[in-house]
Amino acid sequence: MKIVMLARNPDLYSHKRLVEAAKERGHDIKIINTTRCYMNITSHRPQVFYKGKPITGIDAIIPRIGASITFYGAAVVRQFEMMGVWALNESVAIVRSRDKLRSVQILAKYGIGLPITTFAHDTRRADELIDMVGGAPVVIKLLEGTQGVGVVLGETRDSAKSVIQAFRGAKVNILVQEFIREAGGMDIRCFVVGGKVIASMRRQGPEGEFRSNIHRGGSATTIKITPEERSTAVRAAKKLGLNVCGVDMLRSNHGPVVMEVNSSPGLEGIEGATGIDIAGKIIEFIEKNAKPDKTKTRGKG
Repeated sequence: MKIVMLARNPDLYSHKRLVEAAKERGHDIKIINTTRCYMNITSHRPQVFYKGKPITGIDAIIPRIGASITFYGAAVVRQFEMMGVWALNESVAIVRSRDKLRSVQILAKYGIGLPITTFAHDTRRADELIDMVGGAPVVIKLLEGTQGVGVVLGETRDSAKSVIQAFRGAKVNILVQEFIREAGGMDIRCFVVGGKVIASMRRQGPEGEFRSNIHRGGSATTIKITPEERSTAVRAAKKLGLNVCGVDMLRSNHGPVVMEVNSSPGLEGIEGATGIDIAGKIIEFIEKNAKPDKTKTRGKG
């Protein structure tokens, strides 16, 4: 197969592992910089160009779109879809997962466990938002952000109100969420490929840190998940339309709650913690499923 990975940094562990796994299986794989692609949006003959040449003869693309270029990256993926190229994660699903408000609304619609979440435009409703999620402490999140960036803990009512007002004063949209105290700075990352959880790890934040992201100093160990946690991860991936994703959950007193669904999950932490060849399983999924004109969500929001 001829595979293109859309990524800006070819030296990342995850990207090198995917290239290694594809080459081990005899595939031709190339990494191209997403932001250096450009498009000819023409009726009946859509094209993507790179370094002055049209990209043709591609069987599949692996989007590894950074959060800072979601809009442009999704446009490039969409253009490939219009050309009939199969995408590991489709453009619509990537955009859904990156918009925290949109993703929690979709998950809530289908009854998937979530922390109590509120959203408002008017900061004069800050007290009501805090009360709706059970009072301080509360978690305040930017609508776009990954790896714990743009996530703040409002430990008291006054500090929470100050953060809410500061974000809104800067014209930034935020969510206010229930703080799951019983999680104790620990979360679970379930790695989903093709509707199955293929690996899980427990992430623990450092002392005094409520965020457990490995990029913020968290540690990772393997964990055995419950049937309910497995079902929650699979359903979350399915409802957002993602073939490959990392589903981050907390263990709350009322069952597993989804914190985030990551459409470009890193491989280093979970491969290291579990010893599972996740890159290989992703390539195997591509081999079984990549077919021309098989985009499921083409034209849908």
